[in-house]
Amino acid sequence: MAAAFFAVVVIMLGAWTRLVHAGLGCPDWPGCYGFLTVPQDEARMAIANARFPDTPVDVEKGWPEMIHRYAAGILGLIVFGLAGYAVRHRREGLPVKLPLFIAAFILLQGAFGMWTVTLKLWPQVVALHLLGGFTTLSLLTLLTLRLRRLARAEAPQAGQDESPPAHSAAISLRGFRPWLYGGLVLVVMQIALGAWTAANYAAVACTDLPTCQGEWWPADMDFQHGFDITQQVGPNYLGGQLTADGRVAIHVTHRVGALVVLGYFTVLLMMLWRRVKGTPMVWHLALVATVLTLQILLGLANVIFHIPLSVAIAHNAMGAGLLLTVINLIWRLHRVPVSLSGRATENTIMNDREVTA
Repeated sequence: MAAAFFAVVVIMLGAWTRLVHAGLGCPDWPGCYGFLTVPQDEARMAIANARFPDTPVDVEKGWPEMIHRYAAGILGLIVFGLAGYAVRHRREGLPVKLPLFIAAFILLQGAFGMWTVTLKLWPQVVALHLLGGFTTLSLLTLLTLRLRRLARAEAPQAGQDESPPAHSAAISLRGFRPWLYGGLVLVVMQIALGAWTAANYAAVACTDLPTCQGEWWPADMDFQHGFDITQQVGPNYLGGQLTADGRVAIHVTHRVGALVVLGYFTVLLMMLWRRVKGTPMVWHLALVATVLTLQILLGLANVIFHIPLSVAIAHNAMGAGLLLTVINLIWRLHRVPVSLSGRATENTIMNDREVTA
């Protein structure tokens, strides 16, 4: 749980670094101008400027970049510690494959962090690096849920209550699982669109609502260049290199994606609520609805107030929150006993409770 929480912090620090245009605050990796910290005294700054004459030291941009790297490094150490602990105690029933996979993925994420700098903020790499952060967070959350399930399975041996939740066995929700997985795919696609929007500096392409540049569907949008994933590397993507029409196309697509996600989950959550009202599952539905509402409001605030730093960072964090609440809902749905028919009889309820116990 601590690792998952810290992953959210790293994601927010990454957003902060990008939003203050400090992605190239240190032109090398993993250090900063060849030092472990940002050079500030005259002697070290002279050495740094001699090493990188094309990118003179900017202390205000160097520190956000290095703070993000320090935090990412700490997260990596935590993940490696979890993997080592899992391997050491594998005979006690702890999951091993997932912690090892997360550790391997952290190495890949570190490589993307390096390429973000060495390839000068190439949008493809920046977007994949952001998606990698969300993936790391999701994997750590899944590991947390699995460990909680194992702990609860052992709870009766420690004298704890093992009675199943009231009414949970009477709920027939099997048919909703594919729709929830579809919702998860939509959320991931929307996060990917957000990553592409950020990587190409397209968040400010439209500054009015609900229209964009005074039009509902701008006529000059350039989707071909806006979503050209074959664009060449460099020399430097700080500030972006796309045309204004390409950025408008990205921004409008991200808006449409938000509307699709909102409409999809509005209908799905309402249908689920009718089935689960009066059960603990309602709280998990309410959590998804609350986070989705906040995320939409933060997106609107970004446009209305012209991307204020605090709102933009919160928008990134809430995107992670939406992803996690959907994953949590899917997990809870799989843990709820289901009946094969749409309506559970009293005998079905009693049989399911006996199976659960």
